[in-house]
Amino acid sequence: MKVSVDQDRCCGAGQCVLTAPEVFDQRDDDGVVVLLDERPAPDRHASVREAAAVCPAAAITVAEEPDT
Repeated sequence: MKVSVDQDRCCGAGQCVLTAPEVFDQRDDDGVVVLLDERPAPDRHASVREAAAVCPAAAITVAEEPDT
């Protein structure tokens, strides 16, 4: 899995941080998403997918990668 965020689309709702705090954070000044881990461990994949699904601005993209 590879995660990317579009900071220009982010509205600062914080749902990603609540859902997957190990992978997402927010800037202190404006609340815009900060990606902490673009390739999270497999045990975090479900929460990252959920964070992308609940993002009101659709600012999170999850690309599934084949197992190597």
